[in-house]
Amino acid sequence: MYFVCRWREESPFSKRVVTLPDATVLDWFRRGWEHDDPDAWIDSELGGNVYGLESIFEEVRKRNLPRPESVDELRALLNEYLWVEGDDEGTFIRLGEHALRVRTDDDEVDLAYYFIDHEAAAASPDRLAFLLHDTWPLPANTTAAPGAVFSHGVPVRTVRLAPPEPESVFSVRLCWASPDTHRNLDLLGATLFPGLTLPDLAAHLSSVDDPGVHRWPHDARLLRALVAPGENDVGPALERYARLPGYAPSPVSLDRVPAHDAAHREMLELLLAERPTESLIRLDPHIAQVARYIDGFFGFDQWFLFDTQWAAAHPDLARSLLRYAAHWDPYET
Repeated sequence: MYFVCRWREESPFSKRVVTLPDATVLDWFRRGWEHDDPDAWIDSELGGNVYGLESIFEEVRKRNLPRPESVDELRALLNEYLWVEGDDEGTFIRLGEHALRVRTDDDEVDLAYYFIDHEAAAASPDRLAFLLHDTWPLPANTTAAPGAVFSHGVPVRTVRLAPPEPESVFSVRLCWASPDTHRNLDLLGATLFPGLTLPDLAAHLSSVDDPGVHRWPHDARLLRALVAPGENDVGPALERYARLPGYAPSPVSLDRVPAHDAAHREMLELLLAERPTESLIRLDPHIAQVARYIDGFFGFDQWFLFDTQWAAAHPDLARSLLRYAAHWDPYET
């Protein structure tokens, strides 16, 4: 079984993935049900603290709660005694036969954690592959099965820069204070640039000086500002992004809809605060990846740009990453 904590982790993906010996979620909770030191047991089992998870085990000791014999009994106990923040409608604890998904917050950022058994992982790789992936960077090869065509099937926001063609580029930015929602789990989904491959994207972005830019998703406007005038490669733009200071970089001009050159000049002013960084960058022809280091508290945020040539070679990773940017619960969309 797998455990995943989506939080302020030291990982470039801002998540912790742990493999557990138990066959089911119920087995894991039963094994730790009456442990003498819940905090220490969780730390040793799950590779560190999991905000709020100890509460159910503390209630076990305080109330002498019986060990659950079924998933239904465990669900009732979790709904009654597991402490989560902000769950006004009782929807942040979701336990099925093969997976537990929990959302809460630590007063600084949202977080979610998951217990997923191997049967669930094998049954739904298009939902879970990225969630369970913990090795930086994502694979870059584009060797797809003969005739493979990628269809994403996940809600996205569309920015049209080119005539309709079979290829498309996807932009996924994961950050701690989304400019769209000011949350880090309530994300609005990836941005789709139809009619392009990744090598085409920079030139199209820098050539747009249209008042309609203000209707673009924030991340598309940010990427446009990062691309230098006349630049034909998105790599330098992402290298600039990796050097931006702060946990939610956003030039004021993005809301004023300036010409491209003016937006880029303001972006360069932000880079005057450049400092040594532990950011990670991997640039390949059909996928570009950045884990931007913020500081010791927030860790990293992430930006992925990939096109349908890469997605056709890694359809489960691609779809699950798009889901990751659309909802905290991979079973939701």
